[in-house]
Amino acid sequence: MTADELFQKILDKQSFLCIGLDPDLSKFPEKVLETDDPVYEFNKKIVDSTHEFAVAYKPNIAFYESLGSAGWWSLEKTVEYIRKRHPEIFLIADAKRGDIGNTSKRYARAWFDNFGFDAVTVAPYMGEDSVRPFLDYAGKWTIVLAVTSNDGASDFQFMKDAESDMYFFEKVIEKAASWGKRDNLMFVAGATQPEMLKRIRKLVPDHFLLVPGVGVQGGSLAAVADNGLNGACGLLVNSSRAIIHADESNEFELAARLKASVIKNEMAAALKKHGLTGRRA
Repeated sequence: MTADELFQKILDKQSFLCIGLDPDLSKFPEKVLETDDPVYEFNKKIVDSTHEFAVAYKPNIAFYESLGSAGWWSLEKTVEYIRKRHPEIFLIADAKRGDIGNTSKRYARAWFDNFGFDAVTVAPYMGEDSVRPFLDYAGKWTIVLAVTSNDGASDFQFMKDAESDMYFFEKVIEKAASWGKRDNLMFVAGATQPEMLKRIRKLVPDHFLLVPGVGVQGGSLAAVADNGLNGACGLLVNSSRAIIHADESNEFELAARLKASVIKNEMAAALKKHGLTGRRA
C-alpha cells in the first residue's frame, strides 16, 4: 500500500483512526472468557463493531507474547480474520523490534512474510543496519520510534544538542528519513507531545506519522490535528484501551463502536477544517 492509497482510504472513510488491539483478559466479560480462544473472540467482536470507522488496526505484540503459544495463535487468527473480512484495513504490528542486521532480517520475515502485516514499529537506536532489513520489503512500511507518549520519553528523546539546538528525537528523524521514503517510512509521534509535531513536520513534511496516546493517556485529538495534519492527512491516530475496553460488560462491542464513531466524527470534522474531503481526482 502506497502513501497515496492510504490517503485515499482516509478520504473514503473520513477517518484517520487506528485502533490498538491490545486485549486485556482481566477486562473480558465472562461470556468471552468461556470461549475456546477468548482473545480471538474478543478481537473479532471489536473488529466487527468498529471496522467502518477505522483505517488501521495495531495489535501490540506484548499482549499476545505474554500468553505464550496460545497468544501467537490468537494473533495469527486475528490477522487472518481481518484480511478475509476487511482486506482494505492497514495492519500494523506494534512489535518495536530492532537488532543487528542479521537478526532484523528474521524479525522482518516474521512480521511481513509469516504474519502478513503491512507495517511494523522499529526502535532505531542501533542504527541503519538494524532498520534496513524492514525497509527492503517492497510494499511494506517501517514505523520508526521518534517521540513516544510515555513519561520516560523525556529521559533521552528531549536531550538537546548544543551545537545544532536540535532535540535527540529530531536527530533521529533527520537521519532515519534518509533511509527510506514517503511510501515506506513513518515515524511515531506521541499525542501527549502535540507541540513537537510542528518541529517534526519541518523535518518530514510529507511522511505519515503514527500518533499514539489519544484516550487513556490524555492526548488531544484536536491538538494533534492542528499541529500534524498535512495536505495528504499524514496521520494515523491510535486509540487502544479507550475504545476496546470502554466497557467491560457483555455489550462491550457496542460501547467500543460508540467510542470509535465519536472519534471518527471528530476526525471527519478536522479533515473538513483542513479541506481534506471527498475523493481525489
